[in-house]
Amino acid sequence: MRRSWQRGCWLALGVAVAGCTTVGPDFVPPVTPGLEQWHEADGTVLTRTPAGQVRWWEAFGDPVLTKLVETAYQENNNLKIAGLRVLQARAQLGIAVGYLYPQVQQLNGGASVTSASENAANTRAGDLEFWEYNVGASVSWELDFWGKFRRAIESADANLLASIAAYDNTLVLLVAQVADTYVAIRSAEEQLRVARENVALQQRGLQITEARFRGGDVGELDVLQARTQLLGTQASIPPLDTGLQQARNALSTLLGRPPGGVEEILGSQPGVIPAPPRTVAAGAPADLLRRRPDVRQAELAAAAQSAAVGVAEADLYPSFGLTGFFGVVAADQTDTTRTGDSGIGQLFSSNSVTFFGGPYFSWNVLNYGRITNNVRVQDARFQQLLVNYQDTVLRAMREVEDGMVAYLNSREQQRILDATEASARRSLTLANIGYKEGLSDFQRVLDAQGALLQAQRQVVAARSTTVSSAIGIYRALGGGWESRPGQGFVDQATRDEMRQRVNWGDLLDPSATEPPLKGQDGQWPLPDR
Repeated sequence: MRRSWQRGCWLALGVAVAGCTTVGPDFVPPVTPGLEQWHEADGTVLTRTPAGQVRWWEAFGDPVLTKLVETAYQENNNLKIAGLRVLQARAQLGIAVGYLYPQVQQLNGGASVTSASENAANTRAGDLEFWEYNVGASVSWELDFWGKFRRAIESADANLLASIAAYDNTLVLLVAQVADTYVAIRSAEEQLRVARENVALQQRGLQITEARFRGGDVGELDVLQARTQLLGTQASIPPLDTGLQQARNALSTLLGRPPGGVEEILGSQPGVIPAPPRTVAAGAPADLLRRRPDVRQAELAAAAQSAAVGVAEADLYPSFGLTGFFGVVAADQTDTTRTGDSGIGQLFSSNSVTFFGGPYFSWNVLNYGRITNNVRVQDARFQQLLVNYQDTVLRAMREVEDGMVAYLNSREQQRILDATEASARRSLTLANIGYKEGLSDFQRVLDAQGALLQAQRQVVAARSTTVSSAIGIYRALGGGWESRPGQGFVDQATRDEMRQRVNWGDLLDPSATEPPLKGQDGQWPLPDR
């Protein structure tokens, strides 16, 4: 028996040592389109210095915006879902690592009764009716001869890192969306202020026209025109108020709250549109590949699929493994007249010990065509993800350039419209003076009122566009996620709830999902299996 065990151990060791081959392609990061500098970076407003402000929303100098972003980070539901997907990917990595070890480890036990035919072969000389009891452990271990399981670990690890990049990308988009929605709220409040201010101006103009009409200085037409202008301006207020309330509701949803849940943060009084930063550090295009989470996610998705090609290719070759059983087996007759110990009483005696084991191999030679085509399918998916990565880089560069040109042009437009508003306000003052003194007709007053209202609306829209363009640059540069590392992917309340429901071990700790996931020795981690 001892020699049999030694022979089996040496054979198993030889098979395990032989398994040093890893099939499938080794992932090589795809070549990215080169761009030395941003075309729109002027060196003054948009500098080429590396982006150093992690919490970019603080550059707008608005404490309400900062509070909204911090609240959204803690309470946004989409971000919570993205964090839970990270935990899911971490558990899936543990499953992949587990396949490096014996895949079947079972404790077995049972009892069965047998009643054999007296006329069957090989039964007349033995017991025809008996109980059999057994307790033991069975093991089956497919060795990673071709690196199939190691490739699966590589794929699962890349998927985990991709889920972290997806979380970071969700955070980037969330911060930008909160900032955009906040700017839309302040812009709507400013548009309402402008409309009500012009309503007051036009009401005074109507009063002047009515007084002159009663004095016989002007005809009824002037009164009707003044009233029409006033009513048109008043009619613009309800849609603006609707847009304001809808923006507030949208912000409430972003913060994970029911409608009306942001009033305590926004305050009861209308605010002002935050001022854009004087300069924006755009860095170099090469920095974009490190900062944009969606670019990292696209690369990691390709890396995961590259390993999946190796997993599929391993099925082309034979698999080698070990299998065995060790336990105790005993039986007795159902005939109650038989004397002696029963089978269950003899179960744990030394004579009841049984075991078997040894190596095995299998090879799906008849499924070769199906396996080959599966390899081709996985490789085609891999090539798609390589192209998708390059497209993601190009789209990221385009978004930065688009944001830059929009920001520079909106600043210039705002400068022109500020001068236009001042001119329109002066024109209305002169038109009112001329009308009161009878030097001009009322049409000039109407034209001046309409021009001022339009100029003020355009100024508010331009200021909003300028700030939104600055936010767009920060979003395109992929900023904001750097404040996340070390804080975990789910909040404490969610972790406590999940721990009460399922044994998560230490996987809910922030350190369990923070990259790098390989140790200092370059080996894969060994999580709970």
